Amino acid sequence: MNFKLIGDDTMEVRFDWVIKQLKYLPEGTRILDAGAGELKFKSYCSHLEYVSQDFAQYDGEGDGTGLQTGKWNNERLDIVSDITRIPVDDASFDAILCTEVLEHVR
Repeated sequence: MNFKLIGDDTMEVRFDWVIKQLKYLPEGTRILDAGAGELKFKSYCSHLEYVSQDFAQYDGEGDGTGLQTGKWNNERLDIVSDITRIPVDDASFDAILCTEVLEHVR
């Protein structure tokens, strides 16, 4: 495969890669989307048992720098918690999706 990993389309390349990996997961796989935000990958998980988690404290406004959207909808989250204290038993999921998150974790 020929991927361009730097430049203007880097986000698109990563997004496409995640979607491809989700398709490989067997039907019925229980997946946690940790730090799901506005659930941008949920529509690609219809064959999976999808559960979303986020801390739901981002309002979209930010500090005027970066990629703030000016709006943010946390209403569809399944679990609202700190990512380091998700209130589920160990081994509750077969797979974990975690994108655009680790840079925000201490």
